[in-house]
Amino acid sequence: MVGRLEGHVALVTGSTRGIGRAIAERFAVEGAGVVVTGRSRDVGEAVASAISAAGGEAVYVPVDLAHEEGIAGAVAAARERYGKLTILVNNAAPTDLVGPGRGDRALHHIADGDWDAIMTVALKQLVWCARHAVPAIVDAGGGAIVNISSAASLQGVAGIDAYTAAKGAINALTRSLAVELAVHEIRVNTIVCGMVLTSEGAWQMMDHPVLGPATRALHLTDLGRPEDIANVALFLASDEARFVTGHNLVADGGATAKMAVPDISALDLDLS
Repeated sequence: MVGRLEGHVALVTGSTRGIGRAIAERFAVEGAGVVVTGRSRDVGEAVASAISAAGGEAVYVPVDLAHEEGIAGAVAAARERYGKLTILVNNAAPTDLVGPGRGDRALHHIADGDWDAIMTVALKQLVWCARHAVPAIVDAGGGAIVNISSAASLQGVAGIDAYTAAKGAINALTRSLAVELAVHEIRVNTIVCGMVLTSEGAWQMMDHPVLGPATRALHLTDLGRPEDIANVALFLASDEARFVTGHNLVADGGATAKMAVPDISALDLDLS
């Protein structure tokens, strides 16, 4: 059977682990040539080798998204190896700067250097990706851009104001880019991700007697896995989504659809 991405070439930023790796692996299974990127050469080469060993086609290119030249090199590598580029997945995020005790924090406490570092890797690098990848996709006759955002762009989360601002900007840019690039047959969409457990440590947290049940109670479905986001990315990147552009698609297990209030429907209460 012909894969759903047969004939396509995809550049996936931040694809040495987690969601990005799952997207790279799924795209390769569906027939795409994949450019794997990340800062760790050993890990990146191992991911590309694993894809090749499974019968897929992949090449690793070291990229530090804090520097534009790495992105330019990855696009050039795609064209040199496969002759074109048709899909860009903007997945990378500054997760090492977000979370308890890290650089991101309340707006009135965040240092300028931490704000700039987060904005560079979370947002400014999209400018560089567009600058170098869009001309390549235009030359290929069109294609798709899939951005990865977060439910933090829809709901307030204390202590990660820079990350929240960057993800909200990505949602807005998705619409404007879709309008700008439609003339070139390039579709642009975003996946707004909810909680996705991307490591063994994250799954172990779900065994906590309080944190685990509370987290599961937020969702209408099972907890998210990287492959769940990869499935959505596959649809948006494929020709099956030819009629979908400028859309921020929420994939969060229903968390943003559910109000955070107790279920009192079974209580014997007189509320009159």
